[in-house]
Amino acid sequence: MTGLKENFEESVAYFNQTLRVDENFDVLYHVFEMGGKKACMYFIDGMVKDEVIQKLLQYFFSLKAEDMPEKIHGVLKKFMPYAEVDLIESAEEAVRNILAGIPCLILESYSKVISIDARTYPARGVEEPEKDKVMRGSRDGFVETLVFNTALIRRRIRDPRLTMCIMEAGTVSHTDIVLCYMEDRVEKKFLEEVKRRISKITVESLTMNQQSLAECLYHGKWYNPFPKFKFSERPDTAAAAALEGDIIVLVDNSPSAMILPTTIFDIVEEADDYYFPPITGTYLRMTRFLTNFLALFLTPAFMLFMQHPEWLGERWQFIVVKEPLNIPLLWQFLILEFALDGLRLASLNTPSMLSLPLSVIAGVIIGDFTVQSGWFNSEAMLYMSFVAIANYTQVSLELGYALKFMRIILLFLTHCFGLWGFLAGTLLDILAICCNKTIGGRSYLYPLVPLKPKQLLQRVFRVTLPHSENQK
Repeated sequence: MTGLKENFEESVAYFNQTLRVDENFDVLYHVFEMGGKKACMYFIDGMVKDEVIQKLLQYFFSLKAEDMPEKIHGVLKKFMPYAEVDLIESAEEAVRNILAGIPCLILESYSKVISIDARTYPARGVEEPEKDKVMRGSRDGFVETLVFNTALIRRRIRDPRLTMCIMEAGTVSHTDIVLCYMEDRVEKKFLEEVKRRISKITVESLTMNQQSLAECLYHGKWYNPFPKFKFSERPDTAAAAALEGDIIVLVDNSPSAMILPTTIFDIVEEADDYYFPPITGTYLRMTRFLTNFLALFLTPAFMLFMQHPEWLGERWQFIVVKEPLNIPLLWQFLILEFALDGLRLASLNTPSMLSLPLSVIAGVIIGDFTVQSGWFNSEAMLYMSFVAIANYTQVSLELGYALKFMRIILLFLTHCFGLWGFLAGTLLDILAICCNKTIGGRSYLYPLVPLKPKQLLQRVFRVTLPHSENQK
């Protein structure tokens, strides 16, 4: 059944059977008379505004037969005081609207369904994201409700050129996806390519929200761990990216935004860089670059120098391990790498009241007893502690794990082949970054490759807002 029939009983029977109203307690329908005609309204319990539905039904009950127009368009014009109403011709589309929480009204002798968007979703309050915290700036963040998220961006960009294009994916879930972009700044060819890829998605459901969508949009080079997308839970970050010509992808039930296209410079940037004066923002950004660099090369370089302590000279001999190595450095670093991930997973599943005792126990046992027992050397503990802290200097968890995987490979190569292994691992890391491509095909190192000096200056150094506007 694609089109709706004018026979009221057949339409109601179809919806009752399709929606299985006898089995689903939360699928409600109400049969009544509206202006001398039979009417039936379907809606989902818990997903509608009760006050609006009550007032609409009271108003519909008061209508008389002589008030009803011949065409259904007249019903909308005369009797629909609610703002968000529409006409639906397809029965399948009407079912999807009902399951999405939109009440639908069927009227006798009319071949179209009236949808009344009086839905409301259970949602947590808008609050600062746990991961994307800032020292200064806005304290609001995205939530799991799509309409709230689009409103948070609209509040920051009050321009008619801001476009919110809604699509859906998933043959079963029919998940809503919104593409947010500035009409005059987005690259049209790239926008059409993103729309084409979303329309071609044939999976049943986007179970993991944006991660499922990311896997459907980008199929190549899964073995390259460096992230192809930037995720943010901050509406101010998403609004700033839209003003720069990027596409913001919002998925229903997800409290984060996906920013396309994404380069390595985009991922390293944070909101704190712009909430402080230029010199402070530049310092924070350079500190982040340096700590990420050290997090990648510190432990492999230390292992290389321990293999060749004569390269250090007398002045730097103090960093050489003084105590005997009961376990090779490679296995000490690997055990600590996995232990840090184990502690992170444990902290996620630990009740908040026990998080402090967990951190104390972890610090005492792993930090002190393991050194005294001979499992680890104090130098290995020191450098891995720095690496653990460095992983939290930037927001992107994907980038942190990419650096971890590259660091582990570099450790293995350095342990097996010495200096040549260290050089080969460094070359592999460089190739992994250089050969990575964004979803639009742009270089992952843009604007370094191809070189755009003015834009590269803004990516590395925090410049003033007037100067940044003049460079566009």
